[in-house]
Amino acid sequence: MSLDEAKETAQAMELEIAGLVPSEVVVSVDQMPKGTLFSCSETEWRWKGATTVTVRKGTDIEAIVRAVQVHYEGSRFDLGTRQDIVDHFEVQLTSPDTAENYIVSEGFGPDEIRIASGSVCFTLPEGTWTRGAF
Repeated sequence: MSLDEAKETAQAMELEIAGLVPSEVVVSVDQMPKGTLFSCSETEWRWKGATTVTVRKGTDIEAIVRAVQVHYEGSRFDLGTRQDIVDHFEVQLTSPDTAENYIVSEGFGPDEIRIASGSVCFTLPEGTWTRGAF
């Protein structure tokens, strides 16, 4: 898989998850056009990005995150949950076969849902600069 294919797949999944937020509470869906690369091994990399869903004030974000959890139970992902550092409920979808993962939780603002992604691992062409935005 190439960098572009890995990024495209991860971003499509971010939008799939965002599509689970009830449309009547969605104010906007903002997908980061670029992300960063993280090392999987000495020779492989993964693309990391995020999408933010802004919802109407007063929306029960934890209920939406829990609904995402239920939606993906029994899917191709292993699921994990926890309370994050500021005590917000989050669900993590992790592929048991690859490094692909998605974390869904309350965003940086009180009316946001953040969908952070990590693609499958891929090999870059030799000599590719791995710093910066991709």
